[in-house]
Amino acid sequence: MPKPVLAIVGRPNVGKSTIFNRLVGERIAIVEDKPGVTRDRIYSSSEWLNREFNVIDTGGIEINEEPLMVQMRYQAELAIEEADVICFVVNGREGITGADEEVAQLLFRSKKPIVLAVNKMDDPTLHDKLYEFYSLGIGDPVPISGSHGLGLGDLLDKVLEHFPKDAEEVYDEDTIRISLIGRPNVGKSSLVNAILGEERVIVSDIPGTTRDAIDTPFTRDDQDYVVIDTAGMRKKGKVYESTEKYSVLRALKAIERSDVVLMVINGEEGLIEQDKKIAGYAHEAGRAVILVVNKWDVVEKDDKTMQKYEEKLKEELLYLSYAPVLFLSAKTKRRLHHLLP
Repeated sequence: MPKPVLAIVGRPNVGKSTIFNRLVGERIAIVEDKPGVTRDRIYSSSEWLNREFNVIDTGGIEINEEPLMVQMRYQAELAIEEADVICFVVNGREGITGADEEVAQLLFRSKKPIVLAVNKMDDPTLHDKLYEFYSLGIGDPVPISGSHGLGLGDLLDKVLEHFPKDAEEVYDEDTIRISLIGRPNVGKSSLVNAILGEERVIVSDIPGTTRDAIDTPFTRDDQDYVVIDTAGMRKKGKVYESTEKYSVLRALKAIERSDVVLMVINGEEGLIEQDKKIAGYAHEAGRAVILVVNKWDVVEKDDKTMQKYEEKLKEELLYLSYAPVLFLSAKTKRRLHHLLP
């Protein structure tokens, strides 16, 4: 089953990325004492008391040229949408600001569990300032220091209390679970429909048409399968359309539930940096991967095009050198019969 998700939310420069790095045990997010500096990877795994979970650093979600409060709202909305538990981080040295109150109201209305982390409390003389944060109405604040690692155990104890209990897997262990990952508009939904032989998933040329991950069980040649279409963007909005990193968030949940991951690439456009990032998560999760080059019907080709394309893929995805490559067209169903075997 998917790991629960913890989202770290708060206004800029309260220490979200420092806390993120502490929780995941490595310096993934760039940390610098300037607002809005986080630009690196924003999703990783962590563990506390033998419970594994994923962490989102929303500071890495930036909407270009938008006012700061608008950006923060987008980031908070994405966290609300994706997270099981939200860690709301405030700066204990500065006290409550208007921006803190606005984010708190947004989070409060979400009805998601919220744990309030008062950061930068490494100086014991500051602990009297803790009480003012009760006025946010979120419950008992937890004093921490992300930079020194103080109080994080207490914080995670509270987070774990709110994680959903592990659910039973609904499919037999012989069922092969397949997920389709890739950036928007590479043809994931079309490929699902082609595999199933019916129009079960809405297909559109507009990136992000699929609103949620959709599980579809089916049987072929006495083998049970479940196909998970992860094109899903649950709601329209600038953060979802502007932030390519969002597709990674959606993909990781599906990867964890899969036995085999189909990394779908737009054959017409070729491999781009976002494809590499998404494929990397499947590799790191230890899942079997098939590289599926879709829209092959519209690619101009000769007798060496396929070989050259595969060589270039292997060169750019060295860490996936073991993954077979399949060229097909979901639209015309050409070479589709090779996929399930």
